[in-house]
Amino acid sequence: MNGKIVGGVILIIAAIAGITLYYLQVYGYYREVPAPAQGVELVSLNSNAPEPILTDNFRAIDADSSPIRYRACFDTTLSLAMLTETYVISDKIDPRNAPGWFDCFDAAAIGAELEAGTALTFLGQKNIHFGVDRIVAITSDGRGYIWHELNDCGDKAYDGTIVGEACPELPNQ
Repeated sequence: MNGKIVGGVILIIAAIAGITLYYLQVYGYYREVPAPAQGVELVSLNSNAPEPILTDNFRAIDADSSPIRYRACFDTTLSLAMLTETYVISDKIDPRNAPGWFDCFDAAAIGAELEAGTALTFLGQKNIHFGVDRIVAITSDGRGYIWHELNDCGDKAYDGTIVGEACPELPNQ
C-alpha cells in the first residue's frame, strides 16, 4: 500500500511539473508588444541603414528569455518588385515557429511561400541584439512577417568559438 501512495505522489508531481513546463514554453514568457516606434524597417541598398516602410495591421509577440523569440505580422501595400530594387535581400529563409495561439504567424506556410517564390526575405536590421538580425519576409499579396535569426557573430558567440574582429564587442553580461 505504501508503494502505491509514493508512486501516486510521484505521478502527481510529474504531471504538475509537465503542465507547468508546457505553460511556460507556450504562454508564460511571451507577451504581445506594440509596433516599434520607428515602424517596420528594411535595410536600404543605398544607405545600408534601416528605413521604415508602409505597414498596417501590425501584431507582435516577444519574450525576455531569448532574443530570437520575436515574431510579428503586418500588411503592406509595397510591391515585391519595388522592395527588391530598394532593400537588402536576406538569404535567411527559414522562419522560426511561433506559439500556436499567435495565429497570424504560421512558419510552415511562410516557408512554403518562400520556397515557391511568392515571398522574399529582407534584412530588417543587423545586430538588433548582439549576434541577432531581424528578418522580414513579405509575400506577393502584401502580407509581412518578422522574426529574429542568429547571424555569423551570434553563431560564433553562442557556440563558444572566437568571435573575431568582424563582430561588434560582446555586451557585458
